[in-house]
Amino acid sequence: MTPPAAGATRPDGPLLLGVRHHGPGSARAVLAALESVRPGAVLVEGPPEGDALLSLAAHGRMRPPVALLAHAVDDPGHTVFWPMADFSPEWVAIRWALAHGVPVRFVDLPAAHRLALTDRQADGPAKARGVDPIGILAAAAGHDDPERWWEDVVEHRAAGGGPADPCAPFAVLAEAMTALREAHGDGGHPHDAVREACMRLGLRAARKEFGDGVAVVCGAWHVPALAARTTVAADRALLRGMPKVKAELTWVPWTHRRLARDSGYGAGIESPGWYGHLFAAPDRPVERWMTKVAGLLRGTDRAVSSADVIEAVRLAGTLAALRGRPAVGLAEATDAVRAVLCEGSDVPLALVRDRLVVGEILGEVPDTAPAVPLQRDLDRQQRTLRLRPEAEKRELELDLRKDTDAARSRLLHRLRLLGVEWGEPAAGRGSTGTFRESWRLHWDPELFVRTAEAGVWGTTVLGAATARAEADALSASSLAGVTALAERCLLAGLPEALPRVMRALADRAALDADVGHLADALPALARSLRYGDVRSTDTSALEEVAVGLAERVCVGLPPVCSALDAEAAAEAHRRVDGVHTAVALLAGTVRGEGLPERWAAVLRKLSGRESVAGLVRGRATRLLLDDGRLTGSETARLMGLALSPGSAPADAAAWIEGFVGGAGGGLLLVHDERLLGLVDAWLTGIPADTFTDVLPLLRRTFSAYEPGVRRTLGELVRRGPGAGAARDEGGATVPGFGGALDEARADAVVPVLRLLLGIEEPARRAAAG
Repeated sequence: MTPPAAGATRPDGPLLLGVRHHGPGSARAVLAALESVRPGAVLVEGPPEGDALLSLAAHGRMRPPVALLAHAVDDPGHTVFWPMADFSPEWVAIRWALAHGVPVRFVDLPAAHRLALTDRQADGPAKARGVDPIGILAAAAGHDDPERWWEDVVEHRAAGGGPADPCAPFAVLAEAMTALREAHGDGGHPHDAVREACMRLGLRAARKEFGDGVAVVCGAWHVPALAARTTVAADRALLRGMPKVKAELTWVPWTHRRLARDSGYGAGIESPGWYGHLFAAPDRPVERWMTKVAGLLRGTDRAVSSADVIEAVRLAGTLAALRGRPAVGLAEATDAVRAVLCEGSDVPLALVRDRLVVGEILGEVPDTAPAVPLQRDLDRQQRTLRLRPEAEKRELELDLRKDTDAARSRLLHRLRLLGVEWGEPAAGRGSTGTFRESWRLHWDPELFVRTAEAGVWGTTVLGAATARAEADALSASSLAGVTALAERCLLAGLPEALPRVMRALADRAALDADVGHLADALPALARSLRYGDVRSTDTSALEEVAVGLAERVCVGLPPVCSALDAEAAAEAHRRVDGVHTAVALLAGTVRGEGLPERWAAVLRKLSGRESVAGLVRGRATRLLLDDGRLTGSETARLMGLALSPGSAPADAAAWIEGFVGGAGGGLLLVHDERLLGLVDAWLTGIPADTFTDVLPLLRRTFSAYEPGVRRTLGELVRRGPGAGAARDEGGATVPGFGGALDEARADAVVPVLRLLLGIEEPARRAAAG
């Protein structure tokens, strides 16, 4: 073994390689030092329980970024991570040791103690921060940007331009960290003393086994503590009485985006994609980077030529020279990309930052890695259904008439029920029927934690989702919660859980006398009947409960819609819409045959009672009109009553919002100019002192219309009433903007319609006969 270089270690001591976690320059320096010194053993900062998993780093299916995950057995959601990328010094050291047959071990505080000392919510961006050593060193060197200073002195050192002694940089960094530790103590990290005691004990054990030829790869901040002379008794005293929990460890895939957060090592970096490029590029990193950017932009149909790439490389080099930097950094590369490839726009530059500077690379872990049984079952189903987890968001369209797509839908719904939000339902681009589903998929490493947490419910996705649904049915606090759960059970295909959920639903529906709760629960039940039909599920019990709820709503809804304030009226408006949609769905069932007529009677009561809030009265009138249960004259009469001088302007404006608000309201006014005339006459007659009170409500109503509809309405109002007034069935003049019907022009359309429909004219048919 080649002896370590002078200055890199204590006399007759180990080789201490202090690094910055996730630093490509540190990773290159570690690799150079290991190749030069050839130690007999390598120790890496990490939990000792992970030693059994280190051999997996050499597996062909192990592809960084990955993370060593430790979770408490009794609380799977309580986790700690040690993430690693290709350019992480720890990963480089592990891979080097495994490739050269050198023993490699983790050395740090055991995960069992780390979990006990870490608050469940503390491992993340919100955790308390201590001293930033790099920031202090950068300030001492006269730099106001720690990241740029570190890039200049470490990350941008050319691979062939390093020092003659590969260990010399670590000696210099150790000297700087020693000065910082003398000035700042633990630097605001109170647990570091315990961690460093564990590291020293592990280092002593390794030296006893392998001699002094041991290399330690750890955060540079810890190097002075590892070089300090302490006794075994003193170190063990620090660990005495430490709390601990039972912990399990495994490897999980990670992403570059998660590396950009403070987690695990607490060394979140801003540009993992850029760092990965610097580490992987064998030569000409700037040229290769600009080529990547050009390829990305060309994929978005932006015109980027080879000459643009050459010009961007030249500009980046010029900026680095003007700024006195040893090499082109991310700032210079970004400025050059913005100026040349993005033509000064920050919009495409944001895409470059997201896709390349940060990146969405998702690592991979071999199947032989330990995992909870639920994760194993999920992995198997993902392979069977060809539904691979991906870090980038993507759309998935499913046709539930196909067996594979139906199985994919059930899996995604079951995972959502378990709290594993891999897929999110999205609005479909095609058919809106029940046979199609659209999903937005995005796999985040956090979902591995959610899967482990959900493992308490069962060992398979189906079993766990069934157990979770049954438990949720018993603990649901509202009727709407149980009905939503019934809907999710049908979507997820949980036949064993559905009977218990239905019993809970029937019990709560029988005891709940609040009409608002019943109205809130009804839409989900009606939708569930459609889903059950698509998935060939027996929904007879569900149908009976849904129709019973609808009948109770029809009886109890009119009284609760009277004497409401604005907020309560808006809630009642939402419930009327929901019940109306539900009744339409239930009308096709065996038990719901007479529901539409009963509901229409309820709407007539709501539309005709002055005590009912204007918003609800207007909406009830509109729903009756849309269903063909009101004629144009009846509608005009109701509008005239609502907009009469005796009505309060605010209540009249609320009626208008209920009637013409939402989809199709503007077209209704465009095609029925009598109604538009009534609205116009009311609006022009509002007293000036109350006009400002109703204006916000009217603006909210009419601003929701399409621009073309608003423009047509404006033209009609500008034109004013037509020369020929429209007349009703009795021949009386009605206010409006259109003239009377021109029967001659209307009759001219009839022959064309007959031709299109293939209907012979009576005269021609008689002649043929």
